[in-house]
Amino acid sequence: MIGILITVFVVAFLILFSGNSFRPKYYRLLAIFPLILFLYFGYFMMNLQEESSLLLHYKWIPSLGINLDFKLDGLSMLFSLLITGIGTLIYFYASDYLKNAHYLNRFYCYLTLFMGSMLGLVLSDNLITVFMFWELTSITSFFLIGFNNEEESSRKSAMTAFAITGLGGFFLLAGFLLIANVTGSFSIQELMSSHEILQNNSMYILILIFIFGGAFTKSAQFPFHFWLPGAMAAPTPVSAYLHSATMVKAGIYILARFSPILSDGYIWNNTLMIVGGITMIYGAFHSIFRTDLKEILAYSTVSALGIIVFLLGIGTDYALYAAVTFILVHALYKATLFLTAGIIDHAVHTRDITKLTGLGKYMPVVAIAAFIAALSSAGVPLTFGFISKDLIYESTLNFPQWSVYLTIFAVTTNVLLAGSGFLAGVKPFLGEPIQKPSRLHKPSVFLWLPVVILSLLTLIFGIFPFLADDGILNHAFTSIAVRETELYLKLWHGFNTVLILSIFTIIFGLFLFVFNRYLRTPLQNVLKLEPVSPQSLTESFGEFFRKFAFNYTRLMHNGYLRNYLIVIILFITGLVGYRLITTVPLQLITEDLSGFSIYELTFFIIILVSIFYTLKTTSRLTAIASLGVIGYCLCLIFVFYGAPDLAMTQFAIDTLTVVLFVLVLFKLPGFLPFRNKKIIFRDAVISLSFGTLIMLITLQSLVYPASKEISRFYAENAYNLAKGKNVVNVILVDFRGFDTLIESVVLSIAALGVYGILKYRGINEEAD
Repeated sequence: MIGILITVFVVAFLILFSGNSFRPKYYRLLAIFPLILFLYFGYFMMNLQEESSLLLHYKWIPSLGINLDFKLDGLSMLFSLLITGIGTLIYFYASDYLKNAHYLNRFYCYLTLFMGSMLGLVLSDNLITVFMFWELTSITSFFLIGFNNEEESSRKSAMTAFAITGLGGFFLLAGFLLIANVTGSFSIQELMSSHEILQNNSMYILILIFIFGGAFTKSAQFPFHFWLPGAMAAPTPVSAYLHSATMVKAGIYILARFSPILSDGYIWNNTLMIVGGITMIYGAFHSIFRTDLKEILAYSTVSALGIIVFLLGIGTDYALYAAVTFILVHALYKATLFLTAGIIDHAVHTRDITKLTGLGKYMPVVAIAAFIAALSSAGVPLTFGFISKDLIYESTLNFPQWSVYLTIFAVTTNVLLAGSGFLAGVKPFLGEPIQKPSRLHKPSVFLWLPVVILSLLTLIFGIFPFLADDGILNHAFTSIAVRETELYLKLWHGFNTVLILSIFTIIFGLFLFVFNRYLRTPLQNVLKLEPVSPQSLTESFGEFFRKFAFNYTRLMHNGYLRNYLIVIILFITGLVGYRLITTVPLQLITEDLSGFSIYELTFFIIILVSIFYTLKTTSRLTAIASLGVIGYCLCLIFVFYGAPDLAMTQFAIDTLTVVLFVLVLFKLPGFLPFRNKKIIFRDAVISLSFGTLIMLITLQSLVYPASKEISRFYAENAYNLAKGKNVVNVILVDFRGFDTLIESVVLSIAALGVYGILKYRGINEEAD
């Protein structure tokens, strides 16, 4: 399993480094790669018939409980097949849709990295690796959404999505760390038996808040939903992939995976029902009044995600079965409609449904596929959506409490989604064409074939539901419910209340579709509330924070190094000084102090003279030389007190610093005369205060006995545990390995920044 993930990331970077060496038409061959992965997971699906899950363990950092553990069960298999299966069609589709785009190698690199990140997320069985891949999906989706970086809307949408999902990542990490702290394990498999420990712990509510924060932001739940419609600025293949089957389902996956661990039947479930219910109504209402195809699909996706969260909150067998079924149903019909919207935009260069009619005459195959997807969205019989919608109604009707109200919510949502599905999948193809045939760009096979495949699957699973049920959905249900069920998908439920509700949904969905142009007035009234919408409030907060950051930066980070040093020294002096005075009884014992030797006194005098010259000279070179003398004197003092290794290190640093200062400042003008006595007095007070503090700390350290436990531990275990004889090196490389790693990462990032600045060319230079 880990080999597959490594292969995905290696292929991604090979695509990136290929540059422009491939013609656009050759990128079509890349669709073979996700297809191979799809077949690979399909092979493992046969093993699920015999075993409930497949566990693979790879040691990574066992001392911290962090391992590369992977679990392939029904739920992860469902998502893996969606990621690779729909990914194959997206690769195929994008090869023609983006054939004239620049930087195709970057696009396919981002797309492959995203696919690998999603696979890692749904397959990981360790909390830390789940979080790692979770963050990778946010980063790679940022690049995909902002692929058209010349457009301001793309850049803004990418930043908004990254900010919201990045905040959710912070919450998710906090929740995972609390879970590990309570249970003592990062393994999701082991957490399955720790649900009572978690639910009885005082941190349970806080854990839920953090997990909900992460999942709701990623799955675009109200009030974090607005980033998803904004992300429609991305190219259509990105929208179809991220927002039908992958990224937005990541939050759904987390909720489904942790339901058997955190579900308490009350707080967890009621929160999911409330948030999911609000989201599904809100998204469905907005979808019916939009006129842009991708906006309609975006808001209907928000609503669909709300439905899944709502069903997970209900938590009964019917609801969980409906949830896993709807995940597959939604991925099939929504990807079809997204790709259809791209074909329409590619053909007539508009997505405004008020200007789109009669396209069915010129692209009948696409029209039929879109009709099927729209019918599935509405839940018309013989489509997969019909079976899913019936399960949803069974879930609400059989819920022991508030069944009537929950059913009303579900029916209202499905009616609105049926209407918006007809608007997106039927409206553009009916009637007489507005544009002339000569202006239409007919889709190639690379554009319409993925749409046809997805729509055929919608029909096949609708007519023969056992193909999806026995193959994967039953196992996905078992992974969430942690129990077997006698439920199964069936084409006909008989004449009952569910059938009546389904007919009602279809009829009123058609009504909304037919009379949609007369119903757009309510949207104008809704738009009056835009200033208090979650998006507007978030943007207002962001603008306030930007202004605050600007003023703070102008005050505290004004580019003067002396001001930075003043702030740092004042903070340390105030904080440490307060702690020293209030908690440490100051004592001054001089009996044990040794007297000055002639060497120490000599170098002390040299240091004082050098400090005097540094302060009084008007030559930068003299000041640098004086500072160098001070550094070398300190090196010799280290030698006197038995620390030659520290002295050599300090000597090398001082030498390098002096050389760099000379090279940088050699050609600069001399010092400006500085005669502001107030500033000189301020700096003198700060310097004396800091020096006094250090002196007091040093004197107090001589009074209290030194603890040798830490140094003794390192001395005794440096060779036994780390196989190193140099204790200092062992501490840096092994015992403080994470700290050194982070420092290396920081230096690497700084190096990249410097490299970018050096490589930057101004507008005038680019024009030349």
